Amino acid sequence: MGIDPENIAIQGDSAGGGLCSALALLTRDRGGPSPVFQYLGVPEIDDRMITKSMRTFTDTPILNRAAVEESWDAYLGKGIRGTDAVPPYAAPARAVDLSGLPPTYISVMQFDPLRDENIAYAQALLDAGVSVELHLFPGTFHGSGLVKNAAVSQREVHEAQIVLGRALGVPGVQ
Repeated sequence: MGIDPENIAIQGDSAGGGLCSALALLTRDRGGPSPVFQYLGVPEIDDRMITKSMRTFTDTPILNRAAVEESWDAYLGKGIRGTDAVPPYAAPARAVDLSGLPPTYISVMQFDPLRDENIAYAQALLDAGVSVELHLFPGTFHGSGLVKNAAVSQREVHEAQIVLGRALGVPGVQ
């Protein structure tokens, strides 16, 4: 297929962002191929659901606490989320060692139940020596990018293109 295994970036949004962060952990621990970059758009990474934003944003559009509970239950099985049975490959925020992960971009929405777990994950990555870019989009909610005509949504899409282009060394990306 002509894929260069030394130049793979992974990207995912929401649950897909959680899967990408888990994949980065897994490839690191199993010896690759390791991505050169991970783009995590509002990733769902912590099944414990204990952050202030998770307690605060219970009725936000598209994603709220009840929807996150349902998502984790569908992924892990009912009664598993929040227990010691959840491995870091399922909920990357539980990982103790984040060293050796690829440079990371994390987008965060202001009124998103996942906001604080994403900020905490960015901080944990930084503490582990991983290069991280964190961008909080003001006035937004989880999935607000669906409002395509909103200037902030257009800025988010443009930024994603630039960030991924730079990470992969695409010529002409500023």
